[in-house]
Amino acid sequence: MDYLAGLNPSQRAAVEQTEGPVMIVAGAGSGKTRVITYRVAHLVRRGVDPFNILVLTFTNKAAKEMRERIMKVVGNEAKNIWMGTFHSVFAKILRVEAEHIGYPRNFTIYDTDDSKSLIRSILKEMQLDDKLYNAGFVYNRISSAKNNLISAQEYLNNDQVQAEDYSNGRGQLGQIYLTFTQRCYKAGAMDFDDLLFKTNVLFREFPEVLHRYQHKFKYLMVDEYQDTNFSQYLIVRKLAAINENICVVGDDAQSIYAFRGANIQNILNFEKDYSDLKVFKLEQNYRSTQNIVNAANSIIANNQNQLKKSVFSENETGEKIKVCRAFSDNEEGKIVAEAIAQERSLKGWNYRDFAILYRTNAQSRAMEEALRKISIPYKIYGGTSFYQRKEIKDLIAYFRLTFNPNDEEAIKRVINYPRRGIGDTTVDRILIAADKHQLTLWDVISNAATYLDGRSAGAVGIFATMIQGFQVVAKGHSAFDAAMHIAQHSGLLKDLYQDKSVEGLSRYENIQELLNGIKEFSEREDIEEKGLDVFMQDIALLTNDDNDKNPNADTVSLMTIHSSKGLEFPHVFIVGLEENLFPSQLSLNSRSELEEERRLFYVAVTRAEKKLTLSYATSRYRWGTLNNCEPSRFLDELNPAYLELDFKARTTPESTASFADERQAWGQRDMFTKPKPKVAPKTTAILPKAHTPSPGFAPSDTSGLQVGMEVEHERFGFGKVINLEGNKNDVKATIFFKELGQKQLLLKFAKLRIVG
Repeated sequence: MDYLAGLNPSQRAAVEQTEGPVMIVAGAGSGKTRVITYRVAHLVRRGVDPFNILVLTFTNKAAKEMRERIMKVVGNEAKNIWMGTFHSVFAKILRVEAEHIGYPRNFTIYDTDDSKSLIRSILKEMQLDDKLYNAGFVYNRISSAKNNLISAQEYLNNDQVQAEDYSNGRGQLGQIYLTFTQRCYKAGAMDFDDLLFKTNVLFREFPEVLHRYQHKFKYLMVDEYQDTNFSQYLIVRKLAAINENICVVGDDAQSIYAFRGANIQNILNFEKDYSDLKVFKLEQNYRSTQNIVNAANSIIANNQNQLKKSVFSENETGEKIKVCRAFSDNEEGKIVAEAIAQERSLKGWNYRDFAILYRTNAQSRAMEEALRKISIPYKIYGGTSFYQRKEIKDLIAYFRLTFNPNDEEAIKRVINYPRRGIGDTTVDRILIAADKHQLTLWDVISNAATYLDGRSAGAVGIFATMIQGFQVVAKGHSAFDAAMHIAQHSGLLKDLYQDKSVEGLSRYENIQELLNGIKEFSEREDIEEKGLDVFMQDIALLTNDDNDKNPNADTVSLMTIHSSKGLEFPHVFIVGLEENLFPSQLSLNSRSELEEERRLFYVAVTRAEKKLTLSYATSRYRWGTLNNCEPSRFLDELNPAYLELDFKARTTPESTASFADERQAWGQRDMFTKPKPKVAPKTTAILPKAHTPSPGFAPSDTSGLQVGMEVEHERFGFGKVINLEGNKNDVKATIFFKELGQKQLLLKFAKLRIVG
């Protein structure tokens, strides 16, 4: 029986080319894993010793899956193949060779928390401001240096790097890096990045060791090559230098990890390293419908820096891609949740057939709340539920303490976060005093001078006064104003803002999103009581972890697009397709950044098997202020032949405009010049006619607004006031607009021009 019979011609050609340098450009859904496993199995079937084969992956899951598939073809010999992640394989080598570089064979591997803890100790010893030298920021700086093979001493000796650090007020980063390296060495420990950094040192300093492994690994295969960094690239190149039997597999169109140090040039320039390179392109997509594949092609065609390929599908044509527009992120969540409920009811789909993808973790809040409201079970993939995230729980703990100062768990969580000089010893003294005198913790804290002494009493007293101040503010202010006051004056916002790492920015965005939710709660019309205490009662039900723990449970999957790579679902929703959100505002400074964002969109689209829905909101809260949003440029780049615009009752059949027309009507300009799309000519999309504000449009003082007056809104157009309610700063106007019908607006945010 021909075990290669199930491969298509391109796949089979790639499998059978076992000698010399090979690059397999594998489009989305093209059977990449199948080709890698069959290629390794083919080597073994041809007589290659499995001990001489090295296969490098990026996840343990991928390595496990490949080995199991190979075993089905070659049996237990598959167990002898060197296969695993970069870090696991080279940790194994370092265990054997560690003494060459002065480490014990049983060296410890520090995880991220271990490394950050050590950094915090060093900062304390050096008496450095841990706000300026945030442990997360320092860790990422050291990690970036190691991934670029810059040692601590080289870091200190680089005048340009030193000048940059000093100009940013962080002139001691190099010394911290050096001390960190010395302490790790003294402890016989390597951090995660050291596993690659030290392997490069080993191969550079001890050529006889490199020579031994070059002859051991006669055949190398690297999966997801587009995700390799400089350190990984150099290791692979050195190991393959003798035999040059190297095969890299990947897709430049799915290179989305630059923030982790991945360098797309490794795959784009691979041919420059090997003049006799043979390239195979896997272009048939077995995953998605023709409409989805063709739409994805129309997106990625806009990238200039890429390896050209023509991905196609022979699956069914499939439904067109639905594009939905919402007036807010909460409405967007409602649209998605209702679509899932309807699809499941009408077509008999399971909840696990659906996935909701977003650009940032903060976007999960609106989706989670909408799903909960109609009892749709879900799970957060690759992360925790919005209300279970540490930063959210920290701020909520302050809220809880404001209304119930006897809440011991809330006290323990925030009494020294952000740091305010109340260490573990002081907390222990509070616990002892409370137990001795049969008091609550708050009784001791609020009378610190009686039960504690010296500096401890002073720091604890300041904390108590702060909480008491929060209690006063909460009684006399709206939920949002009270929440913002607590977030600011607790020091939590400042602490998160100063952490400029990827994780720090995400945590800061999550706090912003929580405050956005509180702002929307403050403006709800279906409830009378809108204090922060009522909001807390509302979300108490949401914070209960009642999701099914069974990984095979029938639940909707929620995740960032980065987390979705390698996965697939029958029906995918991509939400938040707005400028400055997706593409991210942080990724519009150069063409290379914008092209990575476009690749991220391509990855998202190609996760869908049967059906794809895209959505965006025309307004979204940021720090309690409702901002207008414009549709993402990526929507313009999709060939409209594959789209179905679903704007329901808001659509006016007589008006036509493209997404670009909407942006132009709002007075928006692209922050980056787009290349001309290499797609079919655009057809017009059916959208509500955008209102062009009158020349010299300027909002009027609406304090004297009366029922019956004619007004103009810069987006909604002309209308008549038909009702006014509320008082002072919370007056709400009901206005009938000629183009859009009846809407309710808060006057303090509405920006209306009184016409007459």
